[in-house]
Amino acid sequence: MSRRRASFVFAAAILLGIAALYFLRGPEITPESKTSPRPLPIASAADRPETRNSEPSAGSSEAGRGANPLAAELNAPAGTIRRDLEVLNELFVNFQTNFPRTGNPVGENSEITAALTGNNPAHFAFVPSTHRAINTRGELCDRWGTPFRFHQISGTVMEIRSAGPDRKFGTTDDAEFSPASPTPVPR
Repeated sequence: MSRRRASFVFAAAILLGIAALYFLRGPEITPESKTSPRPLPIASAADRPETRNSEPSAGSSEAGRGANPLAAELNAPAGTIRRDLEVLNELFVNFQTNFPRTGNPVGENSEITAALTGNNPAHFAFVPSTHRAINTRGELCDRWGTPFRFHQISGTVMEIRSAGPDRKFGTTDDAEFSPASPTPVPR
């Protein structure tokens, strides 16, 4: 074999070795990936055997079964509409924490509900799809059965409205949650 051909084979072997190392090495670790923990799932709809309008049994703990404890507070019999609105806001903050690049879920009530029940990039269920606050059309409803109205003020601020006990929007018994300032979301 000539000297020139041997040099060519040697150079080709070096290039193949470099290419193999490049493609076979692990994922690149950046300073951002070292400090940014991956979002953890809150609960999976599959983890929750309860049915609509069911209450946890006396000896069971919603949180103990891996469910988001906030979801258990939504439309709880001993709760108030003010607490329900706060719970929904906290669920949106939780969603934003898990999906910082997307912010709030968007769309109509049923689309937002779908995102909170697991129709999101990570398939995390923040609220079980069988939750008592979800009607048969897949909408989150207030404690009187009227679908909430969600208004995305920004990617991190959601206004939430309930029609109140009279089930009519625009009357004096309506309840509203409007965060004063955007919720900080880690980027």
